Amino acid sequence: MSGLLQLHALVSATFAVHSFQTVPHVMPLPPMRSSGDASDTIAPLFSTIEETEAEQSTAGGGPSIYIESRGDGSTGGGGVPMKRRRNDGQPGTDDDVEGLVMPRRGAEMPKGRPSWFRVPAPSADVYSRYAEVRDSLSKLELNTVCEEAQCPNIGECWNGGTGTIMLLGDTCTRGCMFCAVNTDSKPPPPDPFEPFKTAEAVIQWGVDYIVMTSVDRDDLEDGGAQHFATTVQLLKYNKPELLVECLVSDFQGDEKSVEILADSGLDVYAHNVETVERLQRYVRDPRAGYRQSIDTLAHAKKVKPDLYTKTSVMLGLGETDEEVIQTMKDLRAVDVDVVTFGQYLRPTEKHLSVVEYVKPEKFEFFKKVGEELGFKYVASGPLVRSSYKAGEFYLTHMINKEREGQARNADVKDS
Repeated sequence: MSGLLQLHALVSATFAVHSFQTVPHVMPLPPMRSSGDASDTIAPLFSTIEETEAEQSTAGGGPSIYIESRGDGSTGGGGVPMKRRRNDGQPGTDDDVEGLVMPRRGAEMPKGRPSWFRVPAPSADVYSRYAEVRDSLSKLELNTVCEEAQCPNIGECWNGGTGTIMLLGDTCTRGCMFCAVNTDSKPPPPDPFEPFKTAEAVIQWGVDYIVMTSVDRDDLEDGGAQHFATTVQLLKYNKPELLVECLVSDFQGDEKSVEILADSGLDVYAHNVETVERLQRYVRDPRAGYRQSIDTLAHAKKVKPDLYTKTSVMLGLGETDEEVIQTMKDLRAVDVDVVTFGQYLRPTEKHLSVVEYVKPEKFEFFKKVGEELGFKYVASGPLVRSSYKAGEFYLTHMINKEREGQARNADVKDS
């Protein structure tokens, strides 16, 4: 039985058990578009990666490249400049504090990209594996944040046969100052068959861990929570052992939406605070907020105490060490399990300027502090992003190990 037919069969069975609000009665999927020649899709991905003559070798002896990012931040974005902006970039707001740096648009940037942004150039094998994964996505008309963000870790992830799938379209209803994803107050409606297509792609990849994220959809009554939940349930029905992470919005603080997703069967509930509390109004859309994000993570854990919660923070926007540490303390206060730290890279000149390129040693310092505060896992480095493959490997091992221990304890109690 083909993958799609198998999916239709399992979906029919699933509908007998679950009551889905956003997915219509199962019907034939719409025609798939042709993926075209694989070579047509490979070139655009690496179009912003330029090799420099001055750095032709790394410590390992191979070629090196500098990564340029179109859509960045720890979440990622697209390659289209935003249509709406909330911050005029002018100094003198009420929140300005003497001696503290505020991120600005058009501000002077640090000179030159530091050497630690060099990564090995993609090998022929990576290109080949990329073509396979990209082909499956293209056939199923799915978006991936890996491409949209020109993520610096794309070679590592795609060579492993996986990526971060972006649900609910590619147009966001918010306009954050760090992200270049396209924005509109009324984006196209979600594809009702996207959960099925996503499950089909994951079947083809044969992975053990999958990350799904999305743009903000404040135009939807539940923010897209049921769409996510349906996708998770389809994935889990087809492959119960699959570990699923969802990196989602704050759902405008709506607890019911958080509950819908938390109860869906996912393993990792991720939502990003993005930056320290003081810089929220400069960096994020006004509809987002530090306390709202903290409360979202807290409620997810309250609904499902055994659910792993995760968040991400960008560095290099003018935050102080004390503010970063306080952010970690606030996250631990609501029992967040995993935190990642990465360098903010400006997507375009229309976005916030980088205040500082944070040194690797500082990232190591925050990693150590995070571990001392009790996080189960801390990923911290200039090129670390929310959906980071190395982190997935660790989380897979950690989750499976803890659940094996819980199962053994349950057996002991029953005996």
